[in-house]
Amino acid sequence: MPKTLKLILLSLRDLIVSAGPVVFIVIAALAAAYWYLDPQPPKTVTLATGPAGSAYAEFGKRYATALKANGIEVVLKATDGAADNLQMLRSGEADLGFVRGGSADPVADEEAGLMSLGSLFYEPLWLFYRSDAARKLDPSNPALTALPQLKTLRINIDKQGSGVPDIMEKMFKANHIEASALRLSNLEPAPAVDALLAGKVDVIVLASAPQSPLVQRLLRARGIQLMDFGQSDAYARRFAFLSAVTLPRGVVDLAADMPPHDMALLAATTSLISSDQTHPALRQLFAQSAQTLHSGAGWFNRARDFPNTRTSELPVSPEGDRAINGTLAFWQRYLPFWASNLIERMWLVLGGLLVLMLPLSKIVPPLYQFRVRSRVFRWYARLREIETKVDARSGDRDALLNELDELDRVTHGIAVPLSYTDELYALRNNIYAVRKRLLANWPKEPVSTTAG
Repeated sequence: MPKTLKLILLSLRDLIVSAGPVVFIVIAALAAAYWYLDPQPPKTVTLATGPAGSAYAEFGKRYATALKANGIEVVLKATDGAADNLQMLRSGEADLGFVRGGSADPVADEEAGLMSLGSLFYEPLWLFYRSDAARKLDPSNPALTALPQLKTLRINIDKQGSGVPDIMEKMFKANHIEASALRLSNLEPAPAVDALLAGKVDVIVLASAPQSPLVQRLLRARGIQLMDFGQSDAYARRFAFLSAVTLPRGVVDLAADMPPHDMALLAATTSLISSDQTHPALRQLFAQSAQTLHSGAGWFNRARDFPNTRTSELPVSPEGDRAINGTLAFWQRYLPFWASNLIERMWLVLGGLLVLMLPLSKIVPPLYQFRVRSRVFRWYARLREIETKVDARSGDRDALLNELDELDRVTHGIAVPLSYTDELYALRNNIYAVRKRLLANWPKEPVSTTAG
């Protein structure tokens, strides 16, 4: 092996061995922090959505597509609606779920560890009725504008677990109407729409975003009308979870001028709720995806009105607040999810390790220096033994010379970096000095001859 290459390999080996303790401490600390913080999220997460055909179900599919790009599988769990979603979150059957305003218990659910990732969209109360049923009530004014007009009609208020029956019961009580005195049914949204179109019920109540296929179908159906809540502001004052919104003229179909005038509606705000047991990285991914899925303009809101943290009934998680009100860290804009998440979760540990490495790194140069110099200094012990024998003139003179020659030969095979060659040459000079003293102070005895 060429001497230069040998020097390089030896220096590299010395450096690795010298830095080994520091590297071991850093790796051990990183491993312990990684195990404790668990920065990488599970690959599967459960999202409680809603009935088939609902806006919740449609948005669930969009979240599944968005998170699939980051290697996360979203298991969509069909439910009866917001109240059912909330119950699944409480029991731990779902990691996240869509929950309509007015469904949660702010005190009990906060204590149970539920938190909001932000309010996503308005979910209006759509009260659709048959025109012929309204005409029978008052032929001169065949339009429904107040809940007391529904007393004699057949009303479907959605399935138990959807949250709609609870909202409607509160609204009926506010109008001094006992729910038990009404002709109520609890069909699911899809069968209820079919029943309304077939004339089996007179009124149905849906709570869904405008994107719902069922809502879109009824808005264009012949003989079906949408109730204009003229008292929407009064309801919004009495019930904090409701907001008065306006369905603008022509927003459904500009060409057909549908609706023909502005309509007052009531809407609850739907939030994305998470359990505190859900991995923070998953909460962050959902909150960031919400920025893309819900930030556009809609029938009841302007662009970037949603997501927001203003109308959440439950405390907003740090991930949701940062995604909505903050800005992305620069590494999240350029690094893949797994890498940016690792930095996000372990930045404090990484910073602490950098601080720890500053004093530890000062150990490496002395260790390296000791290791290299020890290859030279280790031979001084043998040289001292020889020198002691020379001074005491003990032992065999020629044997001591041979030991010095052997020691000199060994030192010529020692490889050290150029910066340490002075110590190697000092050892050789000392060997030469001992040899010189031996020859000067211990001359070779003449060989005696005897005559034959």
